[in-house]
Amino acid sequence: MDIIFGRNKKEQLEPLRARVTGRIPAWLQGTLLRNGPGMHTVGETRYNHWFDGLALLHSFTIRDGEVYYRSKYLRSDTYNANIEANRIVVSGFGTMAYPDPCKNIFSKAFSYLSHTIPDFTDNCLINIMKCGEDFYATMETNYIRKINPQTLETLEKVDYRKHVAVNLATSHPHYDDAGNVLNIGTSIVDKGKTKYVIFKIPATVSGGGKKGLSPLKHMEVFCSIASHSLLSPSYYHSFGVTESYIVFLEQPFKMDILKMATAYLRGASWASCLAFHREDKTIHIIDQRTRKSVLTKFYTDPMVVFHHVNAYEEDSCLLFDVIAYEDSSLYQLFYLAKLNKNFEENSRLTSVPALKRFAVPLHMDKNADTGSNLIKLSSTTARALKEEEDQVYCQPELRYEGLELPRINYAHNGKRYRYVFAAEVQWSPIPSKIIKYDILTKSSLKWGEVHCWPAEPVFVPTPGAEDEDHGIILSAIVSADPHKLPFLLVLDARTFTELAHASVDVEMHLDLHGLFIPGADWDAGKQAPSREERDRAAERRVAPRTW
Repeated sequence: MDIIFGRNKKEQLEPLRARVTGRIPAWLQGTLLRNGPGMHTVGETRYNHWFDGLALLHSFTIRDGEVYYRSKYLRSDTYNANIEANRIVVSGFGTMAYPDPCKNIFSKAFSYLSHTIPDFTDNCLINIMKCGEDFYATMETNYIRKINPQTLETLEKVDYRKHVAVNLATSHPHYDDAGNVLNIGTSIVDKGKTKYVIFKIPATVSGGGKKGLSPLKHMEVFCSIASHSLLSPSYYHSFGVTESYIVFLEQPFKMDILKMATAYLRGASWASCLAFHREDKTIHIIDQRTRKSVLTKFYTDPMVVFHHVNAYEEDSCLLFDVIAYEDSSLYQLFYLAKLNKNFEENSRLTSVPALKRFAVPLHMDKNADTGSNLIKLSSTTARALKEEEDQVYCQPELRYEGLELPRINYAHNGKRYRYVFAAEVQWSPIPSKIIKYDILTKSSLKWGEVHCWPAEPVFVPTPGAEDEDHGIILSAIVSADPHKLPFLLVLDARTFTELAHASVDVEMHLDLHGLFIPGADWDAGKQAPSREERDRAAERRVAPRTW
């Protein structure tokens, strides 16, 4: 597994033309921009956890049936400091590092106060966020980094704390039809309170064309939710929205703030300050019109959710789908020592991710009997059982076991939808399939190839499409076979048949998340040669090159 998880990857700074097999639809023009860890050792030092690896951006630009690939490390402050020192000097969540390798307990203690609430890394390796006309590499700290989507150049560093009081924020924001961004972050012990802050970033800022009117400078707090515990807020990776509501799971995977405050002194990682508490499992439903939580108290069985799939309203009920785990063991699996040794054995000790549907009533029937099911929908077997004191126990419907990294046709986000596109994960050493799951029929279509590990599938709709699945699925495929080149996969989203794949002779890294930018300008930043340049090059070519 070291070929996938542990080996540092080289940058591909100049656009590299891929070898396309099959035919890419003529309408598919744009750039698939992706993010994930690509460097796990610096000098003689090594990160402990895969999620700590230095961010490596890469892109596939598609135009006129051709594909060009490039990759570049995010030049974060973290990257620059590590490379300059030729060792890891900035801590990640699973790796505690010290600027001075000779630092002793007394100098650690001297730095203790400055680490009470840690100044986290800006190694933004998880996702790409669109904000107005700009794009940002993101992770789950208070930092994001602006990037050039054509050249992958790293631009300015943004600290959320200068605009909204949050120490952490998700890498999975939501976008409305106008392009406004909705996200959620955690404010740790701010003015004696710990809370979850939902904030909005406008897509545009009016100002008569004046410079400096960045949407990020016009963030606003939409609402906030008090944490159940001052010193143990919940960890979360995403949240759900409908047209009128926000779904936030205050789950039992929690951060111990006191342990985090002493982690630097103790030489312990921040990941060691996360713990699973089975007694806490709250579902918060926020009404977007009042900006307040509904009064009914909803809860469910203990679980850990990294990815919400979608949510929508139906007949006075709110339905939301998530990928749920029984515990927090997945995070433990991604320590590099476990990934690269006895991976198959270790992976089977983790709980299996399951697509689960929850249903909550938006209007409580106060006359309903205690213990009665408040959900009357025929579309789901999920239940909401009334208990005393306006409390409701939510029992989900199990839809499918063994999938992760879910995506949908985003035009249906917050609305009734039918299809989930995801990576099938049955916890074999090499998960090798992409799945299209039909929520209505509970059937599925799959694509898979031996020795291939597909990344998160991204849906791109056909222009003018009316059907939800009328479009293309794109996925970056990493091969576990060193003799097989990685490639960009192009699937027909309706039939799940392969239309084309574009192979590139590089050591591609396994990424996490990203997005497709339609109609991206190839020539901006010399992303790829123009058609005229390619034609002239072909005329000048005397004989084919042999390799």
